[in-house]
Amino acid sequence: MKPVRVVVAGIHGHGRNHVENVRRLAAAGRAELAGVCDTRPASGLDVPWSTDLPSLISETGAEVAVIATPIHTHAPLTVAALRAGAHVLLEKPPAPSVEEFERISAAVAETGLACQVGFQSLGSAAVPAAAGLLGEPIRAIGVAGAWTRPFTYYTRAPWAGHRRLDGVDVMDGALTNPFAHAVATALAVAGADAVSSVEGIELELYRANAISSDDTSSARLRLADGTVIAVTVSLCGDRRTEPYLHLHGETRSALLFYTLDEIEVDGVRTGFDRVDLLGNLLAHIREGEELLVPLERTGGFTRLLDEIRRAPDPLPVDGSRTEPSRLVLPGIDGLAVRAAAELKTLSELGFPGSLASRPSTWPEPSLRVGSREVATYTRRGDLKPTDAPRPHLHPVRTLGGTLVTETQPADHVHHFGASVAISDVNGVNFWGGSTYVPGTGPRILPNHGRQRRRSLRPVDGGFAERLDWVGPDGAVLAAEERTLTARALPGAWALDVAFTLHNRTGEPLSIQSSACKGRTGAGYGGFFWRAPKDSPGLDVFADGASGERAVHGGLSPWLALISDDWSLLFVQTLGLDPWFVRVAEYPGVGPALAWDAPLTVPDRLARAITVVVADGRLTTERAAALAAELVVS
Repeated sequence: MKPVRVVVAGIHGHGRNHVENVRRLAAAGRAELAGVCDTRPASGLDVPWSTDLPSLISETGAEVAVIATPIHTHAPLTVAALRAGAHVLLEKPPAPSVEEFERISAAVAETGLACQVGFQSLGSAAVPAAAGLLGEPIRAIGVAGAWTRPFTYYTRAPWAGHRRLDGVDVMDGALTNPFAHAVATALAVAGADAVSSVEGIELELYRANAISSDDTSSARLRLADGTVIAVTVSLCGDRRTEPYLHLHGETRSALLFYTLDEIEVDGVRTGFDRVDLLGNLLAHIREGEELLVPLERTGGFTRLLDEIRRAPDPLPVDGSRTEPSRLVLPGIDGLAVRAAAELKTLSELGFPGSLASRPSTWPEPSLRVGSREVATYTRRGDLKPTDAPRPHLHPVRTLGGTLVTETQPADHVHHFGASVAISDVNGVNFWGGSTYVPGTGPRILPNHGRQRRRSLRPVDGGFAERLDWVGPDGAVLAAEERTLTARALPGAWALDVAFTLHNRTGEPLSIQSSACKGRTGAGYGGFFWRAPKDSPGLDVFADGASGERAVHGGLSPWLALISDDWSLLFVQTLGLDPWFVRVAEYPGVGPALAWDAPLTVPDRLARAITVVVADGRLTTERAAALAAELVVS
């Protein structure tokens, strides 16, 4: 297939991700980055740059224009691109009003070209599978979303946090931009594609921040077929959680986590594949493949957006907690969960007076010791390919409530609590960040993989999970079986992790670390725990050795990473690998699968480790005794 020439309009914000996606498709021989369009010049891109999109399309012979510009520019730029002869991938939302939406629709009909809207969640196989997995018709859908956003989120662009700017509709609110995928996915599951599919809308728009748009909202939609969709979202949550659709049947319910492509029924989560929308558009152009998100499929969403555009300004909300970098509405996440379950609006739940500082009831998989939640098992849908997205444990706490994991720290943004991560599997980076290139050093390469969940089910004390390790080209290199369980110990608790990788390549699987390629001491890869950097009194010791230099690379069956506030005792219970240890630079520990030489896996690789999580500072004697007990058990 001849590569499709693509230009990208808007490259200094989210458009950067589109540029990288075009490069990924170019590496597979499917696309070519022909040029970029922006009001500011492009740096580091050796392609033509222009401020005039139609001229750029004409001069480069581009067949596709990706439009990732502010919302109020979508209609004029899309119409111009179509009339210049290019198919369009248009970022969501497609337009700030029904009138602008119809203007784009007319241009699509006039030119006969394709306009795919970038509601990426609609490329997920979870959307058409939802009703079948529930096993009965969906009578209603609740949507819950609670994210946290810093003050700088509302200064990221001149239009950020505005309903209108200089008399022009920009519609940058919680429902219309960050949670637009939530609304669009609910409408897609309900089959409400057309503008006329939505018969009635109840709106409640609020703002805790000093902005003109909504940061906390409810909307209840009544569809032409009688289905009810109740949406409650906020950008003032205490922490990021993965938003979801609560699917209500006649007798059963299910949860669809649209950022993760997962559906949970009766406590079992099933993962689904997702098709890249630009890749789908290229296949449509070259092979006639059906578009997944043609413009007409987003009419129902545009109907809601238009109602929000004509609604009164959001009501200010009291009761927020001001922190150095953000505002938090305590308890808003719990209210969102209730609203989705009961199909109610915030006001019907007593908001804002019902705000309260209490633990979240968000339906995230968690590990418990007795009635105490000690760890959350997280898979985030907002990560970049360079993060090597993977499930991980965070936050993890002692029985006393002290945090013992850190995620995306400034020093290594690809560190995620406690996870299984490998820097090189047949050349694919499942660790995140840079790849060590012999003779050159660390480099960011387009070689990052991800761990895609196939299923997660409860077992005694925790979870059993099946995962695929997927390369950047979509190929499955390995299938993994993983278990994570928690159990009580005297004055502490123990995390048991076991994983088995099954080779799926048809040839021996090669596992390497940076140390295998010449970076001395950088043997990391396998189970890895990133602890909080600001912990006082950090130290490390093992059987017969003490201090970072002494234990790094050692073969002791156990190792303790300690601070004044907490202790972590790592015991290898299946397999014995050298320890990768950091303390001075940052606190991190993990057994190294390929310490200084490649590890070849013809068929399968199995490892298990137990981590004792304790309050306070373990002594060497206590750590040795605990380790001996765990090895025997």
